[in-house]
Amino acid sequence: MIELHRKHGKLVRTGPNEVSVNDLSAIKRIYTAGTQFSKSSWYEVFQGHREFDLFAERDEKIHASQRRLVSQIYSMETLKDLEQYVDDAVAYFSRKMQERLCQNIDMGLFTQLFAFDVIGEVTFSKRFGFMDMGCDNGFFAQIDDVLRSGAWLGQIPALYWIHDFLSPVIGNHLGVTGRNGWIRDFASQEIGKRKRLGSDHQDILAKLLEVQKQRPDEMNDANVLSMTASNIFAGSDTTAISTRSVIYHLLKNPECKRKLLQEIDTQMKEAKLTEPFTLEQTKRMPYLQACLYEGLRLHPAVGMSLPRVTPPGGIEVDGRFIPEGTVIGTNAWVVHRNTEIFGDDVESFRPERWLKTGDRANMGAAFLCIRTSDFD
Repeated sequence: MIELHRKHGKLVRTGPNEVSVNDLSAIKRIYTAGTQFSKSSWYEVFQGHREFDLFAERDEKIHASQRRLVSQIYSMETLKDLEQYVDDAVAYFSRKMQERLCQNIDMGLFTQLFAFDVIGEVTFSKRFGFMDMGCDNGFFAQIDDVLRSGAWLGQIPALYWIHDFLSPVIGNHLGVTGRNGWIRDFASQEIGKRKRLGSDHQDILAKLLEVQKQRPDEMNDANVLSMTASNIFAGSDTTAISTRSVIYHLLKNPECKRKLLQEIDTQMKEAKLTEPFTLEQTKRMPYLQACLYEGLRLHPAVGMSLPRVTPPGGIEVDGRFIPEGTVIGTNAWVVHRNTEIFGDDVESFRPERWLKTGDRANMGAAFLCIRTSDFD
């Protein structure tokens, strides 16, 4: 897709009724809050029969209602309460790294094991134990199968529903249905244990159960299960990809690594940092923040377009009219390499681009990994 946009410009037709867009003004209109661009049928295969699915729900009224139920849980203020659980996983990761000093290790794999254990901590106050085992027991391959299967089935969702209708007879032959497998089984077991034994941990499961207590008709057992399973499925993989990208690019760019270590050393000497670093402290580390943004820019966790449907009246993009009913979307890998926004050196890891105040607004609007208010 990157090469197609470089060849053909801001609009690339990817199917009989679908276009890919690399235009900042169009991106703002398509993905802004309250947009009239609804999700396309591509999302159906990820939702299946689940009634509660924030990612895949296509009905705007239902989605808004579901989002209101859990928005407070996922607000930054509430997520700060989970910092202690992240710290526990980070401390354990550090011990594991110390044990492996002077050894050759697959840093990419271990970072992924760490990310999954972090999500286990913040969701259930329980690590999966992947860092202990040094492996994932095939869990990562299952998620990969789901994403690969869903990516192509989303282009022809009718095949998913035909398979769904015939599955009682022919069995399951689609990887995307793996979302209903081991992940949900694990989440279901943890929910059952929590309800039987209780806990004073204020993790995400505890907060979901509190919402259920207050509004049982809207947050039933199936919805609690759906949210916790989605936490594992979506949160762990994206966290792993993003963390690996930042570490990889710092190792590949020793001068950037040197500047980051210099910032850490300086702030440690000035007693501005504690161990472990807190979220508030890291917000006051501009070069660290720039490295994080740049790592996510070069390697977005989601490599697919997030398709929407053009509303009545259509939309004009780069001087061309796109009629209503057209599937339209943006691929983060494409827009994050838009030279008009990020400069001519878009393939380079250059955190300094994020330190230029005048450029941050447009870069933030085109940055599809973090909400744009982070760049206000």
